[in-house]
Amino acid sequence: MPAKGKYLLNDQELKHEALYRKFSCISQYQPLVLLLGLSMLSCGILLILFFALQLSAEHHCAFVSVVSCSLCVFLAVFVLVCTDTLTQRWRRLLGLVVWATHLTMAYTFIFSGPIVVPWDQVPYFLFIIFTVYTMLPFQLWYAVVLSVISSLSHILVLTLRLTVSGDHHTPYLANQLLSNAVVFLCGSVVGAFHKVLMEKTLRQTFQDTLRCLGMRMKLEIEKRQQENLLQSVLPVYISMKMKLTIMERLQDCKDKEEQQRLVKDNNFHSLYVKRHENVSILYADIVGFTRLASDCSPKELVIMLNELFGKFDQIAKENECMRIKILGDCYYCVSGLPVSLPKHAKNCVKMGLDMCEAIKQVREATGVDINMRVGVHSGNVLCGVIGLRKWQFDVWSHDVTLANHMESGGLPGRVHITEATLKHLNKAYEVEDGNGHLRDAYLKELNIQTYLVIDPRSLNSRSVPKHRVNDGLKMRASVRMTRYLESWGAVKPFAHLQNREGFTTDTMVNGKSRCKDIPLRSAPSSKITESFDESLEEPFSLPAPPFSSYKNKSQKSKFDEELHNEMTTTIDELSSKQWSKSEETSSLALWFPKKDLEKEYRALDLPMFKHYVGCATFIFFCIFVIQMFVTNNLKQLGTSFGVLVCVLLLTLSICFAGHLQRLFPEKLSSCQWLPAVSEAVVKRPCVRLPLATITTAVIVILAVFNLCFIQTSTECSDDTAEWRHDCCRNDSHKQALNEVLYLPYSVYSCILSLVACAVFLRVSFELKVLFLALASTAYYIIILSCKRDIFIAYGNILYGQISDKWNCSSTKDVSILSDLGLVKHPQMMSCIYITLFLVTMLIISQQNESCFRQDFLLKNKNHTEQDEIETRENLNRLLLENVLPAHVASLFVGENKKNEDLYYKSYDCVCVMFASVPDFKEFYTECDINKEGLECLRLLNEIIADFDELLSKPKFSGVEKIKTIGSTYMAAAGLSGTPGQENNQDRERQQAQIGNMVEFAIALIGKLDGINRHSFNSFRLRVGINHGPVIAGVIGARKPQYDIWGNTVNVASRMESTGELGKIQVTEETSDVLQKLGYSCECRGLINVKGKGELKTFFVCTDMSKQQGMGLS
Repeated sequence: MPAKGKYLLNDQELKHEALYRKFSCISQYQPLVLLLGLSMLSCGILLILFFALQLSAEHHCAFVSVVSCSLCVFLAVFVLVCTDTLTQRWRRLLGLVVWATHLTMAYTFIFSGPIVVPWDQVPYFLFIIFTVYTMLPFQLWYAVVLSVISSLSHILVLTLRLTVSGDHHTPYLANQLLSNAVVFLCGSVVGAFHKVLMEKTLRQTFQDTLRCLGMRMKLEIEKRQQENLLQSVLPVYISMKMKLTIMERLQDCKDKEEQQRLVKDNNFHSLYVKRHENVSILYADIVGFTRLASDCSPKELVIMLNELFGKFDQIAKENECMRIKILGDCYYCVSGLPVSLPKHAKNCVKMGLDMCEAIKQVREATGVDINMRVGVHSGNVLCGVIGLRKWQFDVWSHDVTLANHMESGGLPGRVHITEATLKHLNKAYEVEDGNGHLRDAYLKELNIQTYLVIDPRSLNSRSVPKHRVNDGLKMRASVRMTRYLESWGAVKPFAHLQNREGFTTDTMVNGKSRCKDIPLRSAPSSKITESFDESLEEPFSLPAPPFSSYKNKSQKSKFDEELHNEMTTTIDELSSKQWSKSEETSSLALWFPKKDLEKEYRALDLPMFKHYVGCATFIFFCIFVIQMFVTNNLKQLGTSFGVLVCVLLLTLSICFAGHLQRLFPEKLSSCQWLPAVSEAVVKRPCVRLPLATITTAVIVILAVFNLCFIQTSTECSDDTAEWRHDCCRNDSHKQALNEVLYLPYSVYSCILSLVACAVFLRVSFELKVLFLALASTAYYIIILSCKRDIFIAYGNILYGQISDKWNCSSTKDVSILSDLGLVKHPQMMSCIYITLFLVTMLIISQQNESCFRQDFLLKNKNHTEQDEIETRENLNRLLLENVLPAHVASLFVGENKKNEDLYYKSYDCVCVMFASVPDFKEFYTECDINKEGLECLRLLNEIIADFDELLSKPKFSGVEKIKTIGSTYMAAAGLSGTPGQENNQDRERQQAQIGNMVEFAIALIGKLDGINRHSFNSFRLRVGINHGPVIAGVIGARKPQYDIWGNTVNVASRMESTGELGKIQVTEETSDVLQKLGYSCECRGLINVKGKGELKTFFVCTDMSKQQGMGLS
């Protein structure tokens, strides 16, 4: 029947509870096996002692037969338990068999001898009661029932035996039975205390194990997310290098001064650029898109770009090309990266033809006048990442520049190639003269021979009816485009962050199966070679983060199922490795080989210590009550108790000092140091250990009080034969019994003092072993040497009670032992049970220590993995924020992910800046001296990195880097406003953003001047700034990219390209704002701007501000 309240648990909690039961079953396995081993050892030693002392098997046939049968039962149970084929239910049944066997042995020991006494086998029943709680596989309520049955049965059976059917009147029977009850009560309370604390520890260990596994799984997810996130932007060989560098920086961030020192010492930033030869570069531009975009809403624009570039990414993957970057409506990629490919030129040409075909189908289906202009060139490139912020994989070289001009000098709907590319094609395609020099001055200057590729599909094409979007004439061109392109079903950017299984090209989009491909009329699918680096282009599969980040129940249930399976595997491993030596601990002492770990374990806080002392105090009072019932010198006992209880109460008050102040706040208001005292007990082992030592010493002193400090008459031992003869004839033995009545109960008190060490669960194992060893040695010395005569005398008294029925002529101790038996003889019985409890306490202490150390290791491991997870999460955040602005990145990570939809936002006022270093084009050369341009890029990396460092200044926190385009730096201000408030920004804030951007531009000029001084160059910055409405969004599933679009961006770019070196050119509207802010602007006049006609522009006067800008460097 399920436990109370079980039906209120959900399925997951029920599974965890079932796992916990299995886990607790594993933890109960070792103690059960050790108890069986101890039981078999005890039976074996009893039989060996019995026959070694040449005792009569005929007189003690019940003893011999029951012990022998019990040995066989224990052995059989041991074999069954060790086979590990039994379930938890059967293990409980086997525990009952062990309990019943011990109980049978105990009653056999009571009734197999010639005499039954009230104290008979009390230690054995105490052993049964204590092991029911500590070593047998029972739950607490089950253990309570069995302990009550054990203790009550002993008391009731002996009461009936000694009162109803007893042959002799037993003096002080009530006192002895009450003492027995106190012994059993003490054993039950201490056992229950041990059980409750160990159960609590075990459940905590289980929860820590479960949490640790969850953390480990989350860590694996974080690792994969981190690697895939970085690889979605950068190739593997670069991302691995960068990741190591970032990890080091994150670790250094903990010490700000050290970080500043490292930054100061590093004169050069890391350069992640590599040269590749024999590659083909493709540039493609969508002709007519600018006009179309001007008519689009923000949502339509972002959807169109995402669908178009998503399709292009798909084509790139099919043709083994790597997309490099998206610049507005310009798309460029390279084939032959990062692994060299022999057919790189064919790949790029094929991709260009497929792109033109795709756009042709869009044009035919929607009636929108757009086309594709593609340029391809083959040569060498330098590829990699420059700067510190907004990493984007890029390529540089003269060949890249040439490919760009091949696109601008091409024709719509055609693939324009150079002679270098034609040679690599090996006549795979027919071509015709391109005459690129007639359309582009750069091509004419370099005298480049160009060609137009003839698409083989166009030769076989037939006139087919054009399928238009329904009601096409009634809709705007942008709406027709959006509706048609949405049917392609491009994957949303960062959708993989939510998708546990990862997605393929057949992923469901909005509940509908997305079109895997746009059929490109008999386009053969090119097979991707294994050497191609798919990790960059493939949308990566990522398990959803655990816990609260799940977006649907199925993902959470999958994670819970995996966690359940992991926990089951772990429990099975724990089960198989229970007896194997752990790498973390050494030999019997259980110490950790790592000194730091051992020191940390020993310095752990111990808030339960006060409860240990409280339970030990209970044992102390139990021993006192037992002594009080049986002693014949209450005055001495009372005096000793008074002194010892003062010491113990003082110890207890030290432990509960903080609680005392809370109980009596007014009376103890002046004692503000009391909480500090109790806190010291919890936190400092050097305080706890002396208190534990004092507590146990007080208990031991009281336990041996009657044995050591009360003198008895020795008349009974001077002439034992005459005395025994007299007591056989009359009741004179009552006086002798009264004098030695305390003897067995003093031994029981000593045994309870050994049990007291079990309550100090988490105190030093070595201290407990030392205490057990010293106490047991002292007890052996007292029993076998100091008080030997008293024990012999008590044996004579017991023998005297049976002298009428047994042979009284023999007065030797051996004869008494032979008649009474092993477990009835006071001296032998005392030594046997002290040894039994000594071994039992050693086993339990070792098990406790092992359990607590395992719990500590799990918590330590959990803490370490938690730290690592936090580091990974910080790294992921840093990586994502290097792809997206922080306010946008927050939408794609964390608990409030919103990456089910495309991100797009319209802003009313954003200030956009383009800053370029035109001189760098002349500076860049490719020769052996500068490693084919690599050293030139190193300097460009320094320039961009220095620019990026300015972004970390609080003054420029509102400036967001968008991207770098060659040697041009693009940034914007006003993008980080709170969502929903961008359209209601007040005028002052808008003006502040524009002024902030001008200050940033001035700072860039100052930075570049500083670089010039150190590198002996004369670079000058050309800056263009404009402000106005923009559209921001994230596009591209395989390589997500944040960008801004709009007329404002285009004009800002023209302000830079038509500007002058060393000056900041702004539009008239921007100039008006700057003049209101106190800036001086000089009118340049009307200039011709491509696509805009003539515009009136201004230069911002920076002469007075230049010193301030240089100071920022």
